[in-house]
Amino acid sequence: MENASVIRKAAREILTSCTGMQLCGYQDDDYIQLLRGEIEEFRILFAEWVKSFDQFNYQIDRWGLFNPVGVNYDDYDPDDDIPFDVDDFFE
Repeated sequence: MENASVIRKAAREILTSCTGMQLCGYQDDDYIQLLRGEIEEFRILFAEWVKSFDQFNYQIDRWGLFNPVGVNYDDYDPDDDIPFDVDDFFE
């Protein structure tokens, strides 16, 4: 989910840059419209991708931003009880 938000932010920055270029007098309007059209096509694919996320396969986000509904940043995480010994890992 965090990666999805970074991707969305980048796409929105491209759209903002297109507007800024037009305001600064950029002449090639076809290029700007091409970029906007491609971002719109990508937005639809992106939204379908996000819908495919498994809501029950998550890690608790201790910052509270990306937790599913009903999961709080300070909830107990049963994964914390899984023993991990570095020496066992590298054997």
